[in-house]
Amino acid sequence: MMAAPGSWVHGAVRFLWRSRSPLARLARVILLPLSALYAIVIAVRNVLYRAGALAVRRLPLPAVAVGNRAVGGAGKTPVAAWIAGFYAGRGRTPAVLLRGYGGDEPKVHERLVPGAVVVADPDRVAGAARALAAGADVIVLDDAFQTLGVARDLNLALVSAEIARQVPWLLPAGPWREPARALGRADGFIVTRKRASFEEAQGVAGALAARWPGRPVAIAHLAPASLEGMVSGRGLPLAALAGHRVVAVAGIADPESYAVQVRSTGASVQLVAYQDHHPYGEADLQRIVRLAGTADYVVVTEKDAVKLRHRWPADVREPLVAVLAVRWESGGDAIVHCLESLPTLTRRL
Repeated sequence: MMAAPGSWVHGAVRFLWRSRSPLARLARVILLPLSALYAIVIAVRNVLYRAGALAVRRLPLPAVAVGNRAVGGAGKTPVAAWIAGFYAGRGRTPAVLLRGYGGDEPKVHERLVPGAVVVADPDRVAGAARALAAGADVIVLDDAFQTLGVARDLNLALVSAEIARQVPWLLPAGPWREPARALGRADGFIVTRKRASFEEAQGVAGALAARWPGRPVAIAHLAPASLEGMVSGRGLPLAALAGHRVVAVAGIADPESYAVQVRSTGASVQLVAYQDHHPYGEADLQRIVRLAGTADYVVVTEKDAVKLRHRWPADVREPLVAVLAVRWESGGDAIVHCLESLPTLTRRL
């Protein structure tokens, strides 16, 4: 992996949360008091919501919340987009509500689900009102598992088979925003995998089913299904990368899994990893342009393409976008049943 400018934070966090080296263990021990303080704050917040001391506001539309317990990397954006597409395919007008952090997810959702209303607003209630005014009749709340101040009709928790390997501590000593028992709030679980094996995902799914019996548990494989020209939109099969030198550019939470997936096409891959939500300044753009001259292909993620597409030089061969797909490997029918059971707007009001 080639270290990109600005990626040192990702590297440090990856070392802290994944490494078993004595230095990483010592760093985690030093941070554990802060994790304990964080746990107290989270516990007090949850108690206040359960006691009614903090208000839980209802939305004007039926709502599905998608989120996870860890920081990044579980596949919230593709799964939320899949759910929005599911409703759009059944004649409804979905809205995707996001906090708006990073500025890239709204554009990604607009491209993935052209018929959806996409609203970026840290105030989810205000965002829902805007979605209703724009004609939406169902809401998908992206990254909202910890947003306890907003009621939802269906609460889906994503659990990454890759992140499950990391240390068990809460932030900042580990990647977890809440203790494992917080998953008890979920109405259903989606175990996502990228480079983890199906057997690993089955193990995670089995543990969830054993702890919370009766709740649907599905496994979804998140992987590139095709390629398309970043500027032209021209489609190419993944097999086009086989045997070629590829520079894989990623400013996402789990660039290593992305590189493994691109490498699985038979390509020789050089990963250039940036921090999640990287803004891509002019120096970054020129660096990628230079790399394009050293490889057969540059392949970027959908999240990065929305920031690079309108700035790519017309005289340089365009990068290819790895188009991610959600493929249900088990339990998908149960998730579909939950989505179909969501109240209609008429019944909801």
